Amino acid sequence: MCLAVRSFQPPNSLFTSPTAYFPPLSWFLAALSHADWRWEAHENYQKGGWRNRCRIAGPNGPLLLSIPLAGGKHRQMPVREVRVSHHSDWQRQHAQAIRSAYGRAPYFEHYGEPLLETAAQHAVYLFDYNLALTDRILQLLGTSLRVGTTDTFLGADAGAVPNPEAVPPYRQVFEDRHGFQPGLSVLDGLFCLGPELLLLPNDYL
Repeated sequence: MCLAVRSFQPPNSLFTSPTAYFPPLSWFLAALSHADWRWEAHENYQKGGWRNRCRIAGPNGPLLLSIPLAGGKHRQMPVREVRVSHHSDWQRQHAQAIRSAYGRAPYFEHYGEPLLETAAQHAVYLFDYNLALTDRILQLLGTSLRVGTTDTFLGADAGAVPNPEAVPPYRQVFEDRHGFQPGLSVLDGLFCLGPELLLLPNDYL
């Protein structure tokens, strides 16, 4: 299968967002429509949102995957200091869930194992782990866009980024069972659309 696709040239502008574990597809599309994507590196960790979780389309409907965090009060902790907990085998469990959800997706054979190899690396800090995963997706897609970090606090938060459900419909693995499921992780777009994901911002904006 040919993966060639015309290159997407974003305008020269900045998009900021919080860190996220396999970010929502809507955030990813917004980032692709800009020339520079920065994660807010100077905020304090906040519960909720997508900093340590993502939503995928499982065989029985939407499935939420959450990274467990090391003990302590994270709300007042600088986001780059939040550590990942390894008291459970969550990385293996998440990999199994992703394979179950997307093993039959058109582009899983191209991107699945390389991405899961990155995801299997030992995670220490949540921010750094998320950064490595998102940058790996960008590399696999062949786009020149990379994720950077803010130099100072810019105040980016979930309310300042696109609604996770604001994505144009596309064909999904379990659409015949559940219809189109909005609000999913970039994983869904990656495995279902492959390089065509880079063209979605044209319909999204």
